[in-house]
Amino acid sequence: MQDRKKELLNALAKIVKKYRGEKSISQISMEIDVSKSIWLMIERAQRDAQFSTIWRIAEALDIKPSFLVNELENELGENFSFIENTSGINRTGTYS
Repeated sequence: MQDRKKELLNALAKIVKKYRGEKSISQISMEIDVSKSIWLMIERAQRDAQFSTIWRIAEALDIKPSFLVNELENELGENFSFIENTSGINRTGTYS
């Protein structure tokens, strides 16, 4: 589980860095009312962000939260899961 969490945090960090572009960490953290230290920890894959923070991050990056999640899914691959036995979940994310 810890390896999968680290994999997820690394993927989020990569995406956040990619879409932040030229915006400074100071500027973007002020926009969404998140401290610079929290933003840096997310970009360094050292912090597991709450969903509300991920939503605000997406808005600050001028992307939809669903796009951010889709980018995470693409980065992690279709077989990524925190649950080892995923036989009850189909590829659409619904239970079969």
